[in-house]
Amino acid sequence: MEPHGSRESPPREGSSFPGRWPSSALGQAFSHILHQFAGQESRRGKARNAALRDLSALLEAKECDQLFEGSDTSLRGMPEMLGQVAKALEKYAAPPEGPEGGSDRHSEVAEKAAAVGLLFLKLLRKVETAKNSLVCPAWKAGLRHLAGPIYIFAVTHNLGQPWTSPKSQGVAGQVLALLLQVTECGSVAGFLHGENEDEKGRFTAVMGLLKPDLNKDSWKNNPATKHVFSWTLQKVTRPWLSQHLERVLPPSLLISDDHQTENKLLGVHCLHHVVLNVPAADLLQYNRAQVLYHALFNHLYTREHHLIQAVLLCLLDLFPILEKALHWKGDAARPSTHCDEVLQLILMHMEPEHRLLLRRTYARNLPAFVKRLGILTVRHLKRLERVIIGYLEVYDGPEEEARLKILEALKLLMQYTWPRVPCRLVVLLKALLKLICDVATDSSLTPESVKSALLEEATDCLILLDRCSQGQVKGLLAKIPQSCEDNKVGNYIRRVQQVSEGAPYDAT
Repeated sequence: MEPHGSRESPPREGSSFPGRWPSSALGQAFSHILHQFAGQESRRGKARNAALRDLSALLEAKECDQLFEGSDTSLRGMPEMLGQVAKALEKYAAPPEGPEGGSDRHSEVAEKAAAVGLLFLKLLRKVETAKNSLVCPAWKAGLRHLAGPIYIFAVTHNLGQPWTSPKSQGVAGQVLALLLQVTECGSVAGFLHGENEDEKGRFTAVMGLLKPDLNKDSWKNNPATKHVFSWTLQKVTRPWLSQHLERVLPPSLLISDDHQTENKLLGVHCLHHVVLNVPAADLLQYNRAQVLYHALFNHLYTREHHLIQAVLLCLLDLFPILEKALHWKGDAARPSTHCDEVLQLILMHMEPEHRLLLRRTYARNLPAFVKRLGILTVRHLKRLERVIIGYLEVYDGPEEEARLKILEALKLLMQYTWPRVPCRLVVLLKALLKLICDVATDSSLTPESVKSALLEEATDCLILLDRCSQGQVKGLLAKIPQSCEDNKVGNYIRRVQQVSEGAPYDAT
């Protein structure tokens, strides 16, 4: 049984495709090579090394120039056989299963990949020679069977992974470049979805080869499969991706549902790509958008900040699609949305959170949620007020990302919910004045540019607060500049008063 997954095994001599393989000496030589790759476990290593040497010699032999002639009846079936050889080579160079993949095994895989890559280069040059010749009409059929396995090999070893080396990456890069050249494609994207509307592309063929390794029982057998799938998926964009939705959505959900954070993150990136590049109508069909939403929502209970960031970005792009299915009648209260549900959970997590990386992640995305809900943010006003005041009180390190984003969220909040702001005037005013005093007198390593940005944002919030409260802030601040000992603080307060006196009330 193959240790690296269950992609199509090369047929054994006399067992598969009866009567289909070519009967010429060349065909028998390739058949023997396939038999060596499919040998018993005990002698597989030696047999496969011998098969590589035999294949290299065979590709260099003059008789091999007849591969794509197609005129000789004894050579019929040669394209299919070459495809099986390519699959066997790709499997031979595949990285080992996870627990067995130590550094020694990885260096061994890199050596195998470099050797296999050189063979693929020879094979592709044969195709190119046949393509430029008028007497070799069968090269298209040969290329059709070779392109998929060679592409998977090239992507597996071209990406920087533990099982690659500079040499194997270099060879894989050459293989991919030559493959694009032979197929007359200007990019990997063109190779996958076709260079023009009339061309079919090879994404379906590649996914067909990956499919046996992308089910729940086998997707971890080959550690490269998930990366090949993810990298390939990212290359296929709108409008081509929608026709492949049934092929790419199940494996994306499967990878995102793993217990390892690395796999969850990879899966979420795949789902985000699907959300961005598939029309809303297709995602709403068969309740797919709801399935996506629940898969993403479950990740919000994790404590991995990288994963939370990826999930929130994906959800923000999914909300407009989900809301297309909502129907609001003007005479009734607006129903709560998925965005409401997510914001409620985020605020619940934000309030007691003490880990700085998570606090920054939550704060970074809070303005987008306030902007998304608009005036409906009023539903979350009490908890938002507590979160904003709590986050403004805590130093966030030299970059002060959390406090800057919280001030941005506060400005948006006051703009959208300004009728509810006057009753919170005193609480918000105290929090903003305390922030200005703390930052102005801060002697830590915070850069002056960051302090200046914080003070500017806090001052803008005070000006907006004054406008929302119809000038009440100006009255409350009237005596502070005279009694304030710190000139910097006094200057910012005077600026609030001057702007307030010269600007009409406008909460928007």
